[in-house]
Amino acid sequence: MNRRELLFWLSALAGLGPRALAQVLENPSRLYDLPPYGNATLLYFSDLHGQAFPHYFMEPPNLIAPKPLMGRPGYLTGEAILRYYGVERKTPLAYLLSYLDFVELAKAFGPIGGLSALTALIRRQKAQVEAEGGRVLVLDGGDTWTNSGLSLLTQGEALVDWQNLTGVDHMVSHWEWTLGRERAEALFKKLKGEHLSYNVVDELFGDPLYPAYRIHQMGRYALAVVGATYPYVKVSHPEQFTEGLSFALDVRRLQEAVDQARAEGADAVVLLSHNGLQLDAALAERVKGIDLILSGHTHDLTPSPWRVGKTWIVAGSASGKALMRVDLELFKGGIANLRLKILPVLARHLPGAPDVEAFLEKTLAPHRQHLFEPLAVSDSLLYKRDTLYSTWDELVGQAVKALYPEVDLVFSPAVRWGTTILPGQAITRDHLYAYLGFTYPDLYLFWLHGEQIRNTLEDIASNVFTPDPFYQQGGDVSRVFGLRYVLDPDAPVGKRIREVEVGGKPLDPNRRYLAASYGGRLQRLGEAKAGYEPRPIYQVLEEYLKAAGHVKVLPKPNVRVLGRNYRVPEVSS
Repeated sequence: MNRRELLFWLSALAGLGPRALAQVLENPSRLYDLPPYGNATLLYFSDLHGQAFPHYFMEPPNLIAPKPLMGRPGYLTGEAILRYYGVERKTPLAYLLSYLDFVELAKAFGPIGGLSALTALIRRQKAQVEAEGGRVLVLDGGDTWTNSGLSLLTQGEALVDWQNLTGVDHMVSHWEWTLGRERAEALFKKLKGEHLSYNVVDELFGDPLYPAYRIHQMGRYALAVVGATYPYVKVSHPEQFTEGLSFALDVRRLQEAVDQARAEGADAVVLLSHNGLQLDAALAERVKGIDLILSGHTHDLTPSPWRVGKTWIVAGSASGKALMRVDLELFKGGIANLRLKILPVLARHLPGAPDVEAFLEKTLAPHRQHLFEPLAVSDSLLYKRDTLYSTWDELVGQAVKALYPEVDLVFSPAVRWGTTILPGQAITRDHLYAYLGFTYPDLYLFWLHGEQIRNTLEDIASNVFTPDPFYQQGGDVSRVFGLRYVLDPDAPVGKRIREVEVGGKPLDPNRRYLAASYGGRLQRLGEAKAGYEPRPIYQVLEEYLKAAGHVKVLPKPNVRVLGRNYRVPEVSS
């Protein structure tokens, strides 16, 4: 990708205010009709998390990095990410990249994503390239089938049907496995494309269960796509979902797959990865022969490729916000150059795919009333993404405390998926499922000693703030409602958590506290509350919302961070 093309694209997309954008979108060719480049094209998206309909998704106000990783892609937010990529505020690309001015930009540019608009955009780009004699692959970076209402109500099948309508060639996986091994394997068989994975193997014998790679002839050159499944599935989710399987990170096995693909004639190798941006950057330094990594899992968006050694890395965004078009200039030694284009899925301004709309209408018919019934109105901004805190998790904590006042503290899992609710917007069950769409959604009440609580917080901090990406196993920091503490991300292991308070009083290491949690396995550490029957967290929140009618949650983080500038988003309506 040459600098002139990059600057032209960024200026064309980022230099448009709402009025200018409206004029451009009357003739979308300025944004979406691209001149030919190279001899192979990859259309890539990742981390859709089942979001079938246009919605809002705000980027995190904070991505707290371990000190050695500060300032690099994956840990940039707000003004920092706009400066890094040369993007002006209050522009379309700023809307995709940053939390700044989010409510204003959401109202100006409208919702993002939706299966119909995304399919139409993929088809249009593919037709453009093929009309010029080029070859196209449609690649899905994983986390597509789960974490939404449509997914829960169809056990993931609706998303596979959509992939088949869209023409996905290859996918990788992570949350797909929380449907259970039997269900996931059945859906992989239904998929018309192909699930690739070098690291889904039989736990007992180590035999691979899926092809590690596939080689495609792209005109004069051969391109190999290697698949990488998230390596910590068993750490992140209840083990009963994946009995008999291993997903372990194996650098030697990955190197062998790359070498074998090249030995079979691949001129270039692309790793379709669900490892996360930091781990992929570390792998680029250790595994030889990978020309390009398409990185998913951490929900990052890279307006320009990140070069690590001899490998380009492109991150594919999340929640249907954007389609990444990567045009490759192949040669016998690999990839001579590439052109990256972010194609924003601005749903209000893009045509839909009629067959996808008809499919959604048919699939939704028995569920429409259930999914879209208003439960309450939010009078403030509800968001999920952040390293340490979100107003959504605050709302969940308030709901649990209101229905179970005896609870001392509420743990919420720090998953990256969700949606964003604007001030004045109605909250529906579809929104609840977008935040709480676990296949293991039960809320548990159980007793923990203070020392167990402190140790849990230290373990989580050790995972998130280790500077070695090979030891980062999970998402952001679990949120804890009812508890306050000080975090020093640069302190030694075991000393990052300080001044812990529960209910305004110092944490007593010997006292028993009644904890609530969902979407994880923390309840196994404690003693279950006698007489309490676990129930899905989305039912708990629905009951609270219906009783409240209106909710207003202003951001009041319960964590004070040492050595970092911790921010909260604007909350004006």
